[in-house]
Amino acid sequence: MRRFTWVVALVMVCLSLVVSGCGKKDAGSVVKELDGVMSKLQSYHGKGQMTLRTGQDPQEYDVEVSFQAPSFYRISLTNAKKDITQIVLRNDDGVFVLTPHLNKSFRFQSDWPENQGQVYLYQSLVQSILMDNERHFTSDEKAYVFDVVANYQNGSLARQKVWLDKRNYAPQHVEVSDANSNVMVIVKFDQFEFGTKFEKDQFDMQRNMTGWNLKTLPTMMQGDSKTGEKSGSTDSEAGTGAASGNQGAKGTAQETGDKGTAAGQGAGTDTKGGSAGTSKETSAGAAVGNGNSSAADGTKTGSTNSSQAIAANGAQAAAAGAKKDTSKQQSFGIIEPRYMPSGVKKQDVTELKLGEDQAVMLRYSGKYNYTLMESRPQVQTVSILPGDILDLGFTLGVVTGDAKKTLTWTYDGIEFRLSTGDLPETEMIKVAQAVQGEIGK
Repeated sequence: MRRFTWVVALVMVCLSLVVSGCGKKDAGSVVKELDGVMSKLQSYHGKGQMTLRTGQDPQEYDVEVSFQAPSFYRISLTNAKKDITQIVLRNDDGVFVLTPHLNKSFRFQSDWPENQGQVYLYQSLVQSILMDNERHFTSDEKAYVFDVVANYQNGSLARQKVWLDKRNYAPQHVEVSDANSNVMVIVKFDQFEFGTKFEKDQFDMQRNMTGWNLKTLPTMMQGDSKTGEKSGSTDSEAGTGAASGNQGAKGTAQETGDKGTAAGQGAGTDTKGGSAGTSKETSAGAAVGNGNSSAADGTKTGSTNSSQAIAANGAQAAAAGAKKDTSKQQSFGIIEPRYMPSGVKKQDVTELKLGEDQAVMLRYSGKYNYTLMESRPQVQTVSILPGDILDLGFTLGVVTGDAKKTLTWTYDGIEFRLSTGDLPETEMIKVAQAVQGEIGK
């Protein structure tokens, strides 16, 4: 009996050792399995937050990434405090950098992101692990942790630590440090899934330009619908419709900055209760001028005075919106970067106009020579450029030119253009990052 008990105990110990050995992986086995995951990668979708510590104060951004094999990408970076989004797409038509709230887009041919790493892309993280033969490997309860060389455009970023889920190797957490081991970038994924099924237009440029603003449409349409329902047969009801329409016109004028459209929308809503986004704006506006739009639509306003009041209210709303838009354009001030390369001094500041937009130009000279143009564009711009993407951390810029390069990016609704013939790319990144969080003077 004793011998049987001893044999059973020995077998249990052996089994426990085998089980524990199977559950523990070394760096080599994890790297081998990661290589297999990459070879079978078809799609993924992830969301999280990115914290940048490159400026005086940490900056928070919401990050959303999508990938569809073989080479479709969508990256959305949203300023958490200001609700400003920039989107980068890659599809069969090329690479797009979209700034939807400015109706601005760049399109160019590029092999991005194969030619550069991105801290929030799974391929970049795994490749940094696979390529570093001197990688450091540890593990905790839920993740495998790799400490490897960082391979990013920003030369000041030296190393990164990557936490991968033990169950499926999904990224959980990333920390990128400088040469002094100061953590400069943190990415924390709240969710990440492989094998995602996307809608057909997920990577379509037009869908991403217009879809960004869809969240405001239901509210606007509901407001218009209610206005239409309240357009009754009495003077008081007409007055209610006018007030509601005037409010809608003011909101539209402030949001879009389109003075002509706002006026038409305001008039159309006041008199007809129709959709502010329809093509009836011009006829509705003309009807208001004649004081007969309500009768033509089967409703009764009761008096010409009501129509005149409606038209006046609509015009005042559009004017208020236009005035606010103009003051907003001119009030962004001069944003001076906190950083200047050694041996460089600011030379002068010049105010000018780029088409209909107010702009300022700062000139710097010395060891390096460059200019920084700042403007707040008000109209849609679609540019097809022979350029490439430059990752600035807080946003993505577009570099164009050869002998003389221009780096273009947007921040807080302001478009920046950094032009130079001798400033190195690493210094361009530092100058661009130095406007982050700054307030116009």
